Amino acid sequence: MAAQSFDVIVIGAGPGGYVAAIRAAQLGLKVVCVEREHLGGICLNWGCIPTKALLRSAEVFHLMERAKEFGLSAEKIGYDLGAVVKRSRGVAAQLSGGIGHLFKKNKVTSIIGEATLAGKGKVTVKTEKGTEELTAKNIVLATGARARELPGLEADGKRVWTYKHALQPPHEPKKLLVIGSGAIGIEFASFYNTLGAETTVVEVLDRVLPVEDAEISAFAKKQFEKQGMKIMEKSMVKQLDRGKDKVTAHIETGGKVEKMEFDTVISAVGIVGNVEGLGLEEAGVKVDRTHVVTDEYCRTGVEGLYAIGDLAGAPWLAHKASHEGVMVAELIAGQKAHPIKPGSIAGCTYCQPQVASVGMTEAKAKEAGYEVKVGRFPFIGNGKAIALGEAQGLIKTVFDAKTGELLGAHMVGAEVTELIQGYVVGRQLETTEAELMETVFPHPTLSEMMHESVLEAYGRAIHI
Repeated sequence: MAAQSFDVIVIGAGPGGYVAAIRAAQLGLKVVCVEREHLGGICLNWGCIPTKALLRSAEVFHLMERAKEFGLSAEKIGYDLGAVVKRSRGVAAQLSGGIGHLFKKNKVTSIIGEATLAGKGKVTVKTEKGTEELTAKNIVLATGARARELPGLEADGKRVWTYKHALQPPHEPKKLLVIGSGAIGIEFASFYNTLGAETTVVEVLDRVLPVEDAEISAFAKKQFEKQGMKIMEKSMVKQLDRGKDKVTAHIETGGKVEKMEFDTVISAVGIVGNVEGLGLEEAGVKVDRTHVVTDEYCRTGVEGLYAIGDLAGAPWLAHKASHEGVMVAELIAGQKAHPIKPGSIAGCTYCQPQVASVGMTEAKAKEAGYEVKVGRFPFIGNGKAIALGEAQGLIKTVFDAKTGELLGAHMVGAEVTELIQGYVVGRQLETTEAELMETVFPHPTLSEMMHESVLEAYGRAIHI
């Protein structure tokens, strides 16, 4: 069978690949996107989207339990975990189907199969019908990543789960151990804890949410503990003894090992890139610790070959992958492309309370040699937060004392995953504290706290 010829072959249809394919097609290029499982990748099917649907159910349930506070009555409150999961899967399916529609609309050819690099500008794809050959001058690798498995702590889908099992639970956890307190671990801990599971979180580093500002981590930890979670920091799960309906975890803290029993364990200890079976070595692509090495334009060093998203390393975020996809498509089409600055990418965690940040933490800014001005504003000082019944939270801003540059912003509290974008735009526009102070924020909103946090950094806060 003769090889099909394209301008661009995209391998992987997650938030990096499908966006790269659509943008390249919009720029007049002939594009094919190869995906081995499902359009939308992990993000739409097993990550960002279905987890947010689950967490929304938990949030509504939590509010129902608080009905009395709002002068409302709700009796015999309960939930049906099966129905909660079904809604979550429906949300994912709707969006995954939407990508197929976008491909048609933008005239992107879509192939379901496993792709392998087969020499310069060549890709072979194993499909249900056999093997197809594709050729193109430009190939974009967007194969994503998967859950890291630690020896002895591997998931079995029965009592020890990865995020995939946690999204379609075979049983309802009553006593849950979550290994790892990054975004994925904390989100599942938050979800199941809200539904009444006795939840323990084990983190090997010295604090939960270790990539966040230390003050924000400490605030979040207090809230988690108030909700009944047990948080074990500087701790490590050494082994799991698996029984029929229980798991005994050996947890080491400060040299002492404690045995604890759980009915469910969720492992969330990071991710590894999907680099296998692609023919990377033969193509001369450099791989470092399961991630493809690229320059700031996502070029692999092999002519015409690019790598984007989780495959190309941290930060492992869907929005970073999408922007890299657009950048690479524009580069291929001969347009001027702007590299993505990791320091301008926001991170969001949808636990209860939410956590969001962009740029440097206070500690990182000081480490980098900056003299800093730091502002803080608590939710308890904001009218909208009190009216919402969400008075627990904090907004923190970090400025360069010399230039007024906004170095970083860090938040914990209701809806901060939406609020953070204000500071992201500010950083993109290279704002200083002066512009932020002169900006009129609407009242009553949570966003006013962003203004007050800036004012507070310069000793000018009004409401604190």
